[in-house]
Amino acid sequence: MIENPSISVVISTYNSVEWLEKTLWSYEHQIFREFEIVIADDGSGQETKDFIDNYRTISSKPIIHVWHEDNGFQKSEILNKALMACTSSYVVMTDGDCIAREDFLQIHYERRSPGYFLSGGYYKLPLDLSQSITKEDIATQKCFDLKWLKKHGLPSSYKNQKLTSGFVQAGVMERLTPTNASWNGHNSSGWLKDLKAVNGFDERMQYGGQDRELGERLFNHGIKSKQIRYSAICLHLDHARGYKNQESIDKNLAIRKATRNEKKDFTPYGIVKDS
Repeated sequence: MIENPSISVVISTYNSVEWLEKTLWSYEHQIFREFEIVIADDGSGQETKDFIDNYRTISSKPIIHVWHEDNGFQKSEILNKALMACTSSYVVMTDGDCIAREDFLQIHYERRSPGYFLSGGYYKLPLDLSQSITKEDIATQKCFDLKWLKKHGLPSSYKNQKLTSGFVQAGVMERLTPTNASWNGHNSSGWLKDLKAVNGFDERMQYGGQDRELGERLFNHGIKSKQIRYSAICLHLDHARGYKNQESIDKNLAIRKATRNEKKDFTPYGIVKDS
């Protein structure tokens, strides 16, 4: 086992064993090996606990399961608890519905730099294709091959270039893309000391933009960002979002607006609470 991991991979989950298994399996095939996995579990039931306990016995990586009772969508709170459980100085954050390409962590490790966080993206798959991907498809990396995906029903799209761009082309596209290099919960990384300096996630925020708000506080704290959306590739598995509602989105937009307008770099509703 790894005693001093160079990266802590924080993976969020909630009652989605099928997707979590595929996600975890992709980390068994990473080129970069010196990492631990911290599962941020927002109140899943016994099935998820049993799965993780069993998976620990076959995984080559240390796995920390951070759980709290189900109290609705409280992802910000469980992510803060997961951050406190990390034993590495560098954190990669993703979701339990994102299959990481074999060089995913290698890219994050090589591109990390003091004073910066890294901003990646994802490639979203349709539901039927998400369900059909097997462990073997992940182990052989077939599921990242555009020809294989098209053969299994992937529609044509300009977004497909994410999967076909080589090292040079990816670098060019990352310099040219108009997409903001924001903190994205499915694929971003940064230094734990920076995440703690801004007090982690704002726990008032539920679904809709809590990751972006964290990034905005990092910017206000003087941390810059680098774009890696065409280099660090993960496949997003499709699923329903029953927790999505306009009330929480509107509330979060108001919090983000205050963060930007008042140039806040710290939330009193984060890891450390005001007494």
